[in-house]
Amino acid sequence: MPSSAGPGPGAHSVHFPPYEPTIPQMIRAAATTHGARELAVLGDRRLTFADADAASAAIARGLLANGVGKGTRVGLLAPNSPDWIAAWLAIGRIGALGVLLNTYYKPRELDWVLRHADVQVLLAVSRHLNHDYLARLEEVVSLGDSPVIRAPSHPYLRSVWIWGQSDRAWARPMSELLATGEAISPDLLAVVEGQVAPSDDFVMVYTSGSTASPKGAVHAQGAVVRHAHNLWPFRDLSSDDRVYSPMPLFWVGGMSSMLVAVLHAGACLVFEERFEPGETLALIEREKVTSASGWPHVAKLLVEHPDFATRDLSSVRGGTLHAFLSAEQQIDDPELRVNSLGMTETLGSHTVGMIDQKLPEERRGSFGWPVPGMEHRIVDPETGSECPAGLRGEVWVRGYALMAGLYKVERADAFTPDGWYRTGDSGYFDDDGYFYFTGRMGDVIKSAGMNITPREIELVLEELDGVTHAFVCGIPHPDRLEDVAAAVVLRPGRPLSADQIRAFVAERVASYKVPRHVAVFNAPDELPWLDSGKISLTGVRQLLAERFSG
Repeated sequence: MPSSAGPGPGAHSVHFPPYEPTIPQMIRAAATTHGARELAVLGDRRLTFADADAASAAIARGLLANGVGKGTRVGLLAPNSPDWIAAWLAIGRIGALGVLLNTYYKPRELDWVLRHADVQVLLAVSRHLNHDYLARLEEVVSLGDSPVIRAPSHPYLRSVWIWGQSDRAWARPMSELLATGEAISPDLLAVVEGQVAPSDDFVMVYTSGSTASPKGAVHAQGAVVRHAHNLWPFRDLSSDDRVYSPMPLFWVGGMSSMLVAVLHAGACLVFEERFEPGETLALIEREKVTSASGWPHVAKLLVEHPDFATRDLSSVRGGTLHAFLSAEQQIDDPELRVNSLGMTETLGSHTVGMIDQKLPEERRGSFGWPVPGMEHRIVDPETGSECPAGLRGEVWVRGYALMAGLYKVERADAFTPDGWYRTGDSGYFDDDGYFYFTGRMGDVIKSAGMNITPREIELVLEELDGVTHAFVCGIPHPDRLEDVAAAVVLRPGRPLSADQIRAFVAERVASYKVPRHVAVFNAPDELPWLDSGKISLTGVRQLLAERFSG
């Protein structure tokens, strides 16, 4: 682990890698330094750093042979795996733009993102668990019976390459991509890699925003490579570590905080096909995991499983699953644990604290201090003036880890004229420079580490015949932070049960967006309304919390 100065604001400077921060340079440095060490494990599959270098080079050559180049939008639809890592690296090695697709997407969500991102080439698994992605794609794209796709609904999409079994003419096997890549020499690939710059756009990550449509945050190569390296001094991570986390790589938390971090450190990621508490505990024991991280509800499920007491989990010495740590390491009071604030638009954390330290009582609830290289302003949302220390306002950020922009959003609509991004989070800094998070300025629901836009779910509910009004909000939950809850008003004579309503939504959106609680009302006046004629969202939230939080 790199050395660092003592804790506190101003005690740290930026900690960037010693090479040009691009994906080609990063994988070359990692393979040279850690070649024979394991980078990723999934079941019986073992991917070393040298393997990742070779596998990603082969995919990169295949992409080049099939017309992919700098700026080509390449969708990646796959679960955490060695294949995902190799494809992600390959996209970066040739300067293409990787569109990281959520494996939880239902057809309507997949349809929207493929069109919005103007995906040209798609790399996908044929199936994962109970998800049939070939059928899902056919439901939303007119794919035809040719390997070359011409679909008016998705006018830029030209080819789909598949890991796994496929009997569709439009779904070309990954083996064919690799075979065609043999026509591209390693020397030509090296020349292509030499043209990749830190300023080149590299990944597009979708996140829920304050409107119904997801936002595509675009990050440059330099930011992706630098940020995890810059956060390294704040983490207890070395080449001896074996890291378990269920966080998907298609979200910033998994990509930056896990994958890029272990690429810098020479550590190993331990994957699983699916999270099942008993199997996960066996995996942690078998692979001698040293760092286990995840959301609070994951820790609860693991600790409450009967096998928790019988498994040898003594190898775990770090991470965010505090129940795994020794009695000396555990911090019982969650408000005295080190925390950080982050978002997709900043590649994760933009405030940080020393992860192995207990907060003193006077810092209770602190979210650390600004990540070196990141700037913050606390702004009064009504006046636009900067707030003094101790006064709550909206958090604005800028700096090296801030996204290059939002896809299809003009820069003036995403940033202030001097480059600040309005996060929609609220908080304040104390006189000593420590940050305190006080909530969201908007209505985004944060449930089990995932952001959910209420209006997106409301629009789905309003499609259901018999629904006249739908209002969605988050209600408190001790482990998941918030649960998605819905108040639904029905038309007279159109009876629908809460289970029927949830089933309708479950067919159309990812499972984590489906309301856990649905309250059915027969008339609008059963809900709280303002004198202005608008619904009282505060009243609805209180009503749902009282009904379901018991």
